[in-house]
Amino acid sequence: MSTSTPIRRVAGTLAALHLLLFTQIPMAQAAMIGTPEVIAAEQHRVDRQQLRQMLEDQEVRRKLESLGVDRQQVEQRIDSLTSAELAQFNRQLTEAPAGGSVVGIIVLFLVIFIVTDMLCATDVYTFVRCLR
Repeated sequence: MSTSTPIRRVAGTLAALHLLLFTQIPMAQAAMIGTPEVIAAEQHRVDRQQLRQMLEDQEVRRKLESLGVDRQQVEQRIDSLTSAELAQFNRQLTEAPAGGSVVGIIVLFLVIFIVTDMLCATDVYTFVRCLR
């Protein structure tokens, strides 16, 4: 009878440790991801990539540099755009005439800069006042 008491103590201790470890493990939750969500996420990535490819154009680079806009700022702004803004931006670029596309890109970037300055997200232009 004396050997069963230490075994019970060890078994009780192991059971308590097992319960403590079991409660610490997070439960995994799985959910189905719909096709529209996957397509929207992929479209957002593609839109952002298209804008970055346009920044590689030499004419766009020269024009932005002549206006005093840093390329890193433009890339940060592209990263901060929402899916709807990216889609609208790319839609405008595809509808623009072929000859005016570079000027359209630059004007669109400048408009984005002004809007983000007005929303106090950045401070690029001194003549634009924050709305807040």
